[in-house]
Amino acid sequence: MTRVHDMGGRFGDGPVNTEPEDAPVFAEDWHARALAVTLASGFLGQWNIDVSRHAREKLSPTDYTRFSYFEKWISGLADLLVDRGVLTLDDLREAGGESAHPLAERALKAEAVANALAKGGPADRHSNVAVRFEAGQAVRTVRSTANRLVDGGHTRLPIYAAGAKGRILRLHGTHVLPDSNAHGLGEAPEPLYAVVFPASELWANPENPADEVVLDLWQSYLEPA
Repeated sequence: MTRVHDMGGRFGDGPVNTEPEDAPVFAEDWHARALAVTLASGFLGQWNIDVSRHAREKLSPTDYTRFSYFEKWISGLADLLVDRGVLTLDDLREAGGESAHPLAERALKAEAVANALAKGGPADRHSNVAVRFEAGQAVRTVRSTANRLVDGGHTRLPIYAAGAKGRILRLHGTHVLPDSNAHGLGEAPEPLYAVVFPASELWANPENPADEVVLDLWQSYLEPA
């Protein structure tokens, strides 16, 4: 399945434009608000970070390619709010009722923001899944990068790394599996590794063949090389 958001190493999209060091954090005021409302909505407890990421990935290809970064964020959020029954389309059009929302008590208060962001959302979990690989071991990513649990589902294995050979740099511990967590199938934690790939394994004509790329990959994405 072609995934419009999976753009790593793809030709034809033009140069990557980097911001100057003195550029403002947000190019426009509404970008900051888009980030704030997305984070605040997450604290309502109606979805997790993997569900949120998948919502942005599910935008139509036409919208995804023409939207800016924060337009993707706010559009994905709007879809989530309606899909999860938090708001209706009338609410988004400012045509809904004015009564208190059932989730109002869960709203993230301004005075709690700093502590909430500092705490973050750790994804490391205990797991009984046995560790298969060790540092220095040669591995290969599975050839199909599709979610094996849900057709067209969320995954963190990029297409450009399909079937690539690398080596284990380190084990991060056991972490929530996005492929499962994004679809209400449970956290299904499994070992997560930092894997080093030569650039020549990922792309046919890398500008600097001696370069290496480090990807964090779950155990089910890997097999012995």
